[in-house]
Amino acid sequence: MDFSFTDEQKMLADSVERFVQDEYDFDTRKAITRSDEGFRRDYWEKFAELGWLALPFDEEDGGLGGSAVDTMILMESFGKGLVVEPYVSTVVLCGGFLRAAGTKAQKDAVLPGLMEGKTLLAFAYAEPTSRYNLADISTKAVKDGAGYKITGHKAVVIHGPSADHFVVTARTSGGQRDEKGVTVFLVSAKAPGVSRRDYPTVDGLRASEVSFENVSVGADAVIGEVDNGLALVERVVDEGIAAISAEAVGAMKKLHDLTLDYLKTRVQFGQPIGRFQVLQHRQVDMFMAYEQSKSMSYMANLKLDEAPAARKKALSAAKVQIGKAGRFIGQQSVQLHGGMGMTDELSVGHYFKRLTMIDTQFGNVDHHLKRFGAL
Repeated sequence: MDFSFTDEQKMLADSVERFVQDEYDFDTRKAITRSDEGFRRDYWEKFAELGWLALPFDEEDGGLGGSAVDTMILMESFGKGLVVEPYVSTVVLCGGFLRAAGTKAQKDAVLPGLMEGKTLLAFAYAEPTSRYNLADISTKAVKDGAGYKITGHKAVVIHGPSADHFVVTARTSGGQRDEKGVTVFLVSAKAPGVSRRDYPTVDGLRASEVSFENVSVGADAVIGEVDNGLALVERVVDEGIAAISAEAVGAMKKLHDLTLDYLKTRVQFGQPIGRFQVLQHRQVDMFMAYEQSKSMSYMANLKLDEAPAARKKALSAAKVQIGKAGRFIGQQSVQLHGGMGMTDELSVGHYFKRLTMIDTQFGNVDHHLKRFGAL
């Protein structure tokens, strides 16, 4: 199979790599994570100017008609720079719902601002008791005339503090864990009854606990079908998994390169420690784990348009491999850097934190092993 990129994809890779190298060094990234918003609005506007925010959307909606592989290329470079701007939340996840099932009115209302860098969105799906079960939803949307009233609590809403709109999963019928009865809504963050508690996450992002108290929305706020939204949620979450898997591959590559450079320059007993055979073996093991993860990321993105069972199996396989490899490469990088590897001033620990959070997002290794075995 030919995995060569097209000329356009090579240009995309070059532009993102150049941005990360020129404008997103580690010190800049640390300053960004310590700012009030946790990302830079001027960088987000630059993403819009470069067309990255319009990349996955159809041309008829004003986008560039990019593929999952295009998003994968972008996310891998973002992983190398530990980019914290809300690309996955706004473009991949929430944009994915609108792209897949949004009405023309919803698209016209949100997508132009999104692609221009003026509108931010966050996906509110997780709940305190739901673990990784996307159907475990206690947030309720009760029929109220022609519309609905939403009441419930969503936990760890990534990039919630800066969101203008939330894409919210709520139960419109059935029991708390029933597959049928899930509906997806587009809710303004400024709607009466919406409140949030914001906080930083361990990997430098921002998140919110979001509460909905009798939040009124119209029937036009429904994305997709009433009561039959779970398949849509699973589809978009798998797209999110593919994106963060590519991000993880970029972070692994950077960790491997940083560690290799350190082994070449750190001198002990009169020679670089990279000459010690046991450390060479560990470096090779790191490289193999990275290469295997890269292959699984490619497969996951290529399988996104397959039938649901084949898609889920490929995404779970990738999540398992990348979760294991991210932990192994992160641990090896920290250990091979010695005491410095534990300090906040060195970037390796920050890459390890991000890889750890990617492992837990949308299901950890154990969860996806079970899902893979059940398919």
